[in-house]
Amino acid sequence: MPLSTAEQDAIYLTIALAGITTVLLLLIGTPLAWWLSRRRGTLPALVESLVAMPLILPPTVLGFYLLLLLAPDTALGQFWQALTGSQLAFSFSALVIGSVIYSLPFVVQPLQSAFQRIPQGLLQAAATLGASPAVQFRSVVVPMCRRSFLAAASLGFAHTVGEFGVVLMIGGNIPGETQVLSIALYDQVESLRFAEAHRLAAGLVMFSLALLFLLYRRGGRDSWRVTS
Repeated sequence: MPLSTAEQDAIYLTIALAGITTVLLLLIGTPLAWWLSRRRGTLPALVESLVAMPLILPPTVLGFYLLLLLAPDTALGQFWQALTGSQLAFSFSALVIGSVIYSLPFVVQPLQSAFQRIPQGLLQAAATLGASPAVQFRSVVVPMCRRSFLAAASLGFAHTVGEFGVVLMIGGNIPGETQVLSIALYDQVESLRFAEAHRLAAGLVMFSLALLFLLYRRGGRDSWRVTS
């Protein structure tokens, strides 16, 4: 049976959300993971705890507070309204914000672990040859951590695809705008359309299994392990 228009829209929105979120996660998570891997003390421990909170915090709790933050009567909501002419809550942009926060530990922790395993002597040797910190990172760190970057990006993408509680709280269930695959699946089950629900659920199961198999096969668990 061919996919319905609503299912096609949900797939497109899910891929777009996961893709945009993954790019933002790498841009934000890479320098954050590097900083955490190089620092010790109270402030890094606090930041690390905040980053890891989505691993144990119920998604609806995070979604609730994000909804309060993004509401039209807040400073952020009013600024967004003035900037774009549309409200931030229950929009695709809200889904991106929530997804970045909720999936952040799945990118930061694998990268931080990889950065901590880099021998300090290699960076010191590069420094004695006149390499700046930026050159050291580009020429030494990135090549040594390629697998971890790939694993972090894959985990960030996959975790975004599977989100439910956060996206439902801040995005609602608007077909063609915020109805991603997990919400579409919930909507089908709630409407007792089990055949359609089984098709989406089976697709998500196969996607998750294939991704995990590839990560175990290529990189080993040490390159992408996430801990709480």
